[in-house]
Amino acid sequence: MTLRVAVVGSGPAGSSAAEVLAKAGIETYLIERKLDNAKPCGGAIPLCMVSEFDLPPEIIDRQVRRMKMISPSNREVDINLVNEDEYIGMCRREVLDGFLRNRAAQLGAILINATVHKLDFPTNSKEPYTIHYVDHSEGGTQGVAKTLKVDLVIGADGANSRIAKEMDAGDYNFAIAFQERIRLPQDKMAYYQDMAEMYVGNDVSTDFYAWVFPKYDHVAVGTGTMQVNKASIKQLQAGIRARAARKLAGGQIIKVEAHPIPEHPRPRRVVGRIALIGDAAGYVTKSSGEGIYFAAKSGRMCAETIVEFSQAGSRIPTEDDLKVYLKRWDRKYGITYKVLDILQTVFYRSDATREAFVEMCADLDVQKLTFDSYLYKTVVPANPITQLKITAKTIGSLIRGNALAP
Repeated sequence: MTLRVAVVGSGPAGSSAAEVLAKAGIETYLIERKLDNAKPCGGAIPLCMVSEFDLPPEIIDRQVRRMKMISPSNREVDINLVNEDEYIGMCRREVLDGFLRNRAAQLGAILINATVHKLDFPTNSKEPYTIHYVDHSEGGTQGVAKTLKVDLVIGADGANSRIAKEMDAGDYNFAIAFQERIRLPQDKMAYYQDMAEMYVGNDVSTDFYAWVFPKYDHVAVGTGTMQVNKASIKQLQAGIRARAARKLAGGQIIKVEAHPIPEHPRPRRVVGRIALIGDAAGYVTKSSGEGIYFAAKSGRMCAETIVEFSQAGSRIPTEDDLKVYLKRWDRKYGITYKVLDILQTVFYRSDATREAFVEMCADLDVQKLTFDSYLYKTVVPANPITQLKITAKTIGSLIRGNALAP
């Protein structure tokens, strides 16, 4: 037999999973509703992703080596990457996603432009799942209703995942991201050549941060907030526009985007022979809101587990086999998610603590620890003396933050 796997969703998670499966000779279907979709996203990726996922230079719009952290009282802290070969990559999602999707298809994944509506479950461990979908590839506004039988299903279809609903994966809290793409005059765009900005304060985000990130020929200006505060999202966007007004003067809005972002993993990420990855699984970090690398990595890890336990497609993996992917994922990244959750709880709860957060970012020990963890996705423990210094500075910053906050 040849194992049949359907990957629903072709963002970084789905395309990375499909690539691994197709390389192993597994019959892989990659189903995507909108081939020109551009998810609202800051678009920052860590340096390690460029090499790990073989991304060509043209995928990276900007190599950011300088950042500004801007506090509620407009205190600015400059953060610079010291090593010339280190940078944070800035991408447009339509470019990155398209590249990963096309590469998976070139390697043998069968790309289907379709919307999945329903999933019929098998009655035993050998019967296939039946996917009901509407094929958009043949033109027309209605599309053509079709079905597909597969042995495994990977849900990579984002925060509003249809696959997650079909498998009763459970709900999670989510944030709302709102972003405007703004084309700036040439002199203003020159300022953002290799610069990204992050703003914190109740005026720009009640529980997150706002950003100005450079792209190929424009900047992405956005904010995020928890679902309970979604009614204020346009007010918060007005806040970041006001805070950055001088630098954005003369800019033209070319696109407005909004999208939900999960705040924690779903209660169930594997049910039967269905597995969730990326945003569908809830793999977005607190504090930083990072999701692209973790989406791609989860897709790769899930697919590698399938290849391993299917013996390269010669047997059908079980639910227990698929749950090995979860164990490996949680063991590798669980602590990262917990630490960033704690940081968000401590530093984003008031303008006073946000002042403390920005003050801490001025410390070179904190910067090195933060960038080493972000760029290379390895948590390198500081030596005991440095750790004590950072702890003392954290406490001092929290105390002074109460005095600095507006």
